Amino acid sequence: MSVSSIARPSRWLALGYIFAITLPLAGCGVNNIPTFEQNAKAAWSEVLNTYKSRADLVPNLVETVKGFAEQERSVLTEVVEARAKATSVQVPADILTNPEAMKNFQDAQTQLGGALGRLLAVVERYPDIKSGQNFLALQSQLEGIENRIRIARSDYIQAVRQYNTEITTIPGRWWRAFVYPDKTEMATFDIPAEDQKAPRVDFGTGK
Repeated sequence: MSVSSIARPSRWLALGYIFAITLPLAGCGVNNIPTFEQNAKAAWSEVLNTYKSRADLVPNLVETVKGFAEQERSVLTEVVEARAKATSVQVPADILTNPEAMKNFQDAQTQLGGALGRLLAVVERYPDIKSGQNFLALQSQLEGIENRIRIARSDYIQAVRQYNTEITTIPGRWWRAFVYPDKTEMATFDIPAEDQKAPRVDFGTGK
């Protein structure tokens, strides 16, 4: 029997021994990728829910302002059109791994947020609107929704960062290569800091 034929089984035995030792250590992370992926998807669902809540509030807000400030037609029209665009944007199934689709979604939501900010600035000129019970109720709702949007967006960004880090660093990168080859990095928000600020909704009520 040749030396090479003896060495070959020994080499495989050594590799098998190393594998047997390291597998239990690495196995603790085998479920990280699907777990982090599901966390990110759940966070994204909350982002969608909060933006929908804001969009649902817009019609009542516009009607309330229109009742007192019909002359602010251009601002009201801008809000209505921005809402229409935001709610008509198609959200494809692959949006979390489709940066272009994510950008289109962000742009539409940012446009609506900006239009709402300009509408709220207009309201400052109309004491009758600010003191109306309907508007005070809408103010409270909008404050809550904008806060939820900030939290939901932050949670999503953190979840995606954790997932993307896992599939691009060791040992997650190894598990991705051998067990989850179809997993790709998720898109995240890249909205400028000034656009991430919620519209000012304090209408001189002291809140």
